[in-house]
Amino acid sequence: MKIIILKNNLKVGLEAISRVVGENTNTTLPILKNFLIETIDNKIKLSATNLELAITSFIPGKVVEKGGLTIPFNIFNSIINNLQTERINLEVKDNNLIIKTDNYQAKIQGTKKEEFPIIPQINKNKLFFKIPISLFKKSLLSLAPAAQISEIRPELNGILFNFQLNFLKLVATDSFRLAEKNITNNQFESDLKQGFKVIIPLKTTQEIIRIFKEDENKLDVYFDQNQVFLKTENLEIISRLINGEFPDYQAIIPQSFETEIILKKEEVINALKLTGSFTDKLNEIKIIIKEKAKNIEIQSSNQTIGENQYLIPAKIKGQPLEIVFNWRFLLEGIKTLDSEDVFIGLNGDNKPALIKSPADISYFYILMPIKSA
Repeated sequence: MKIIILKNNLKVGLEAISRVVGENTNTTLPILKNFLIETIDNKIKLSATNLELAITSFIPGKVVEKGGLTIPFNIFNSIINNLQTERINLEVKDNNLIIKTDNYQAKIQGTKKEEFPIIPQINKNKLFFKIPISLFKKSLLSLAPAAQISEIRPELNGILFNFQLNFLKLVATDSFRLAEKNITNNQFESDLKQGFKVIIPLKTTQEIIRIFKEDENKLDVYFDQNQVFLKTENLEIISRLINGEFPDYQAIIPQSFETEIILKKEEVINALKLTGSFTDKLNEIKIIIKEKAKNIEIQSSNQTIGENQYLIPAKIKGQPLEIVFNWRFLLEGIKTLDSEDVFIGLNGDNKPALIKSPADISYFYILMPIKSA
């Protein structure tokens, strides 16, 4: 292999695969600390895997001779990030990678590309849809507050993709919080004839958010029974799916409310941050809604610090109520809303609250209150 490449292009490709290699620092398979660099057509292909997730980046360069080699990621990445020259020459000789610039040369011992783990393939003829990257990333980000790694319940370690012919429903939960985002079929393209449900690992969705750029426009997504494959012109991700059944959560979604409040988003965020500074490690704040009031009171206290209260103007409908929440969980849900106003629906102090934008029916966030002592 012999190629000429620009440093900035190489850095973009290395950044895309960096976290996958970074997770392999304690692996018993030394080859997983390497990445594969090879030529394909007139591009340079960089690949890395942790055996659960693989990322491939295609970057432009001049291919003088075809070939490939797998080399340690950390040392190569460190060299490239510290080079001052933009033009870089890379050449493979006797399983060594020679790096040359105008004033620098290095030789890194590599391993034959045949020894690198095979990146799985997927049948691209079925379970396919195409979706705008900006919409997909924004949808995944809105689910992030409700997603959390669970060692006890592996089915919660991912996001449910419930694909039906007229909508795509994305759901995440950690059993205390739940978020659901609906994307209608006029927002994506598909030739599928039937629906399906899969659970994509949370770490995979985090990489989707991180590496796919919105200027690449649309994302192609393929599924089979065990894997998901996502691609643009310059990037590919293939990941195993999570086995198991996602919780049947429909029963906990409130259909009506005893108390409804509408508040200004920025005022709620400010109030939660202020009152939250007085809480202890349980992050408890109390929301008080009084009879015929035109505001709500948010209060918190700590035996070693003191106490504080914050009044927020609100439109209130229904029963008076006092309810306790984890203020950080409440704040995270409210911050995801894309509106000036926040709707909160409540049914007493021990049933889940529903939080959404008043005019948006495509997304909601559910939060369990903290039981009063």
